[in-house]
Amino acid sequence: MSEENPANAVNDTNETEPSDNIGVVRRERFSGGPARGFLSSLAADERIFAADIAVDRAHVIMLIEQDIIDAATGESILTALDSVETAGHDELPDGEDVHEAIETAVIDRVGPAGGKMHTARSRNDEVATCIRYRLRSDLLQAIDATLELKKILLEAGKVHTETIMPGYTHLQPAQPITVGHWLCSYAAGIERDTARLLDAYDRVNTSPLGAAAFAGTPFEIDRERTATLLGFDDVLENTIDAVAARDSLIETLSALAAHAITLSGMAEDLIIFANKGYVKLADQYASTSSIMPQKVNPDTLELVRAVAGDVTGELTGLLTTLKGLPRAYNRDLQRATPHVWGAIDDTTETTAIIGGAIKTAQWADEALESAAGDGFSTATGIADALAMAGIPFRTAHEVLAVATDRAGNETPTVETLNHAAEDILGESLFTYVDQDTIIDILDPVMNVSTRDSRGGPATAAVTATIEMYENNHTTQTTAHETRRNKITSANALLDQEVQEYV
Repeated sequence: MSEENPANAVNDTNETEPSDNIGVVRRERFSGGPARGFLSSLAADERIFAADIAVDRAHVIMLIEQDIIDAATGESILTALDSVETAGHDELPDGEDVHEAIETAVIDRVGPAGGKMHTARSRNDEVATCIRYRLRSDLLQAIDATLELKKILLEAGKVHTETIMPGYTHLQPAQPITVGHWLCSYAAGIERDTARLLDAYDRVNTSPLGAAAFAGTPFEIDRERTATLLGFDDVLENTIDAVAARDSLIETLSALAAHAITLSGMAEDLIIFANKGYVKLADQYASTSSIMPQKVNPDTLELVRAVAGDVTGELTGLLTTLKGLPRAYNRDLQRATPHVWGAIDDTTETTAIIGGAIKTAQWADEALESAAGDGFSTATGIADALAMAGIPFRTAHEVLAVATDRAGNETPTVETLNHAAEDILGESLFTYVDQDTIIDILDPVMNVSTRDSRGGPATAAVTATIEMYENNHTTQTTAHETRRNKITSANALLDQEVQEYV
């Protein structure tokens, strides 16, 4: 993925064919020395091999249609590209990068005229186009994984709208909630992650092709035509920006990092819940100790947690590589894109892994309900009841704080609560809230049922939340399918146009 050879030169059909293992760009110039391997990205470029073939085909078809090269030459180049594609990346000749190697392979097959495939373009706009072409497909796979995970979370949430569990802040028992409520909290995060990835896709899916080295070309090219053949939504207007811009990589990797952190939080919660005996992971998402056979370790989720560190590290690496680069193309960019490839592969796989863990998890309903009232987690409910009766909330808060102190590590009895109220309010607790209501609020199940505000843990509220998220899920699924279908249609169009000449 290196810098351009002369961008707008039409290869001389009388030039000498390249000798074995000498690329068409450098020839004998700069062909030796220890830096050659350091400069080469050919091995890493295997990922964009298919993208480069597609970009080459679209560019050649446009050159034919614009009468920049004749149809016979274009046909021979397109036929050679078919042969190169069939042979595969491993059979490419040596080269600085996949773009040079493919061009060399074409010239080896059809002679010097094969070099006309590079007319009116540079490796600068070529590689930028190939990166975007491949990255958008990877983004669709990542989005597909997030959509599937959200579906799993919502399906599990439906099953557990009434499964009471302790809710935590600062890892301390805080208020009782439901498993469905907890699952919806991550469905919300995954929905935003998906939205960010869809937004990133739309900015990735623009074509740099035709910008040449960075200053355009005197040839009468049709940039919109190649964009259409390749399924891009638009072209990047300014030719300097087209070859230099890598902010779409930053945006993509930032969205992946945000998503990886969502997954890490979910993994951490599940690890803690497993430690407390609240959830049991299926065997395929856990392992045993090599020496302690009684142990079941949630180590798959520990790796999920670790991936977030890898992805944020890749983001830092990318930002550091791009910081301070002058316009337009710089060889540093060769080191930028691999940060994204590793991150998107790891995050997509991790999304599927944690989805499988959630789907197969067994929740310990009785243990969860038993722990839901720990730490007097129903206290806020009583304070709210007093506030509803007209007591300032801060005064009600003081009543409950005094009762908590007097009860030690236990949930205060109704009598203890009443004595605290008498001391703080100067009158009985039951002046404001009847005893049966207090007893109900102290019960975690009844306590949760009162928290029916929008987005809350009560069964009706969770059910409504799930319904909303399902509607949003349908919208995002449609957006995903629309983008995928456009690529599929463009691939079919490109194949059809190639068949006109091959």
